[in-house]
Amino acid sequence: QVQLVESGGGLVQAGDSLRLSCAASGGTFRYYTIGWFRQAPGREREFVGACEYIFGTCNVDTSVKGRFTISRDNANSSGYLQMDSLEPEDTADYLCAASTQGGLRISPGDFNYWGQGTQVAVSS
Repeated sequence: QVQLVESGGGLVQAGDSLRLSCAASGGTFRYYTIGWFRQAPGREREFVGACEYIFGTCNVDTSVKGRFTISRDNANSSGYLQMDSLEPEDTADYLCAASTQGGLRISPGDFNYWGQGTQVAVSS
């Protein structure tokens, strides 16, 4: 069973950047698809991006494409979400998740393990 711990959230101004990290332990990281989701108060959990483990392909949702970049470092059992040009609408709790399924998964139901989340707040 893998444990995930997110870090790097905080309060920033619109236009700023943040880099979120997801540290994994307790499992073989390179055999998990890693995903990032976000959830704002009163809203459903939303897919942000994922890196699958078979070919190492990474992709982000069209809503953040051009501003967010997702990556993974198997040697350090870590995943990353680089967020640039942040907007107030990006304010949410950001969660890292791991899936034993290959391919670029986008549904929360496809992910077996979840971190506790890190909060991101963007002021205008």
